[in-house]
Amino acid sequence: MDTAQILLFLVVIILTILLVVLGVQVFFILKEFKNTVSKVNKVLDDAGVISESVSTPIASISTVLTGVKTGITLASLFKKKKRTHAKEEANGQEQQ
Repeated sequence: MDTAQILLFLVVIILTILLVVLGVQVFFILKEFKNTVSKVNKVLDDAGVISESVSTPIASISTVLTGVKTGITLASLFKKKKRTHAKEEANGQEQQ
């Protein structure tokens, strides 16, 4: 064999070894990336659960406050009606 052939053969062997090592490294990087993405997904799921657990009581408080506001409005309407009715009765008694 020529020295050129031996040199070419060595270069091909070295490049093959480097590409195999590089492929293994890429495999490990992708595996680590998969683990990272799954951890991020878990964090986002937990954040969703936390935000839901916070929003549920706030929605309940909003519903209660809306009910109280409606109750106050109804009470004020009844008071107005009672006052108007009392004035009408007083006016009716004065006219007799």
